[in-house]
Parts: sequence; C-alpha cells; structure tokens
Amino acid sequence: MNKYELLKRTKTYALRVIKAVQALPRNDVSDVLGRQLLRAGTSVGANYRAACRAKSTADFVNKPKIVEEECDESLYWMELMIESGLIRLGRLELLMQEGDQLLAIFVSAIKTTRTARQS
Repeated sequence: MNKYELLKRTKTYALRVIKAVQALPRNDVSDVLGRQLLRAGTSVGANYRAACRAKSTADFVNKPKIVEEECDESLYWMELMIESGLIRLGRLELLMQEGDQLLAIFVSAIKTTRTARQS
C-alpha cells in the first residue's frame, strides 16, 4: 500500500467514525463517548497526513506513534460503546476491523522505521 492509498484509507476511516457517532442515541453518555471517539477516530487521518509532510526525521518518526495511539484509543471508545449497550456490535464491527488493520499497519511501519534507523 502506498502513501496515497493510506491517506485515502485513513480519511475514509474518519468519515466512517463520523457516521457511527451520528448514529448514537442522544443522551449524556453517548455525547461524551461520541466526542471522544470522534476526536480519536478523525485524528488518525489528520496525524498520518501530518506525518506525510514531516519536516524532519524526528517528526517523521513521532507522528506515526501518535497515529497508533489515536487508532488504539478509537477502538477503546467503540468497545465501551458496545459493552455499555449504546450501540450494537453489528453497527461497529466492520469499522473496528478497519481500525485493527490500520493499527497493525502503523505498528509495523513504526517497527520498520526503528529498525532502519538503528542500521
């Protein structure tokens, strides 16, 4: 997968997160968890985009770590929503699978970058 495909994929993930948050019932708990998911889920693409425009090697290494953290956090908020009964697993299952795949991609990229820097 090249940079442009991953840019598109992370943006699509953000758009899907937005739709999932819009599908939540309107109550205090949903509002709080929805805001958290919205922040973390949309941050994945924004921070990857920033990584693609890194000004230094240190910046290039740091941004994917932020992407990893935000992606993992978005999965956490979705798990809480499902386990608390706010939304059905079926509504978020494919989105969570995509989050897991993106997380794996960024973890692998971070490991590759670390290995390359140590060589």
